[in-house]
Amino acid sequence: MLKQTEAVIFDLDGTLMDSMWMWTDIDIEFLSRYGQEPPEDLAVAIEGMGFTETAQYFKERFFLPCPVEEIKQEWNRMAFQKYACEVPLKAGAQHFLSYLKERRIPAAIASSNSRELILASLTNNHVESYFDQVVTSCEVARGKPSPDVYLLAADKLGVPADKCLVFEDVPMGVLAGKSAGMRVCAMEDDFSAARRREIRSLADYYIRSYDEVLDGSYEILG
Repeated sequence: MLKQTEAVIFDLDGTLMDSMWMWTDIDIEFLSRYGQEPPEDLAVAIEGMGFTETAQYFKERFFLPCPVEEIKQEWNRMAFQKYACEVPLKAGAQHFLSYLKERRIPAAIASSNSRELILASLTNNHVESYFDQVVTSCEVARGKPSPDVYLLAADKLGVPADKCLVFEDVPMGVLAGKSAGMRVCAMEDDFSAARRREIRSLADYYIRSYDEVLDGSYEILG
């Protein structure tokens, strides 16, 4: 998998960090303030959207009276403690990041989350020094599945897209990496288990732990 790889780009939630579990509770608590409940299709509807895009979607779909920036600030407030103290790395991630660092293979984060929460989770897990760039979908015109955030990350790293390896956990993210002309390895995550077949049909590789990348036990798909 790492042959001819000159840079590695990670999605954050569900891919590098085990963090997807907390957002359902945040959505329930947030919408309850407006007398509403999250619809069953919400997770799929917002999949891949950037933080600002998601806030705009919530405002329009749920007829929220508050400005988009206020929604974002509240989500950051509600989630910060968990990202700063509770959200752990996925299995084998620390070892894999050390491997990349030792071999001077640059790494980046390309996430739909807010920069505040990304940096909080990296700092909490003591891995901020492993990343040369952190980019978010708020910095580009279109969120995932458009390739924009991955192309921006590659550009900031100074590495051609076809030399980048992406790690993702949901279909829209895998599509974004593939649309950017990059190879994509899907990381298993409980949150997206129901869509595992779709994810596997789109990705180039599949893992359950980053140790599988280094020991060669990853699955080659397609």
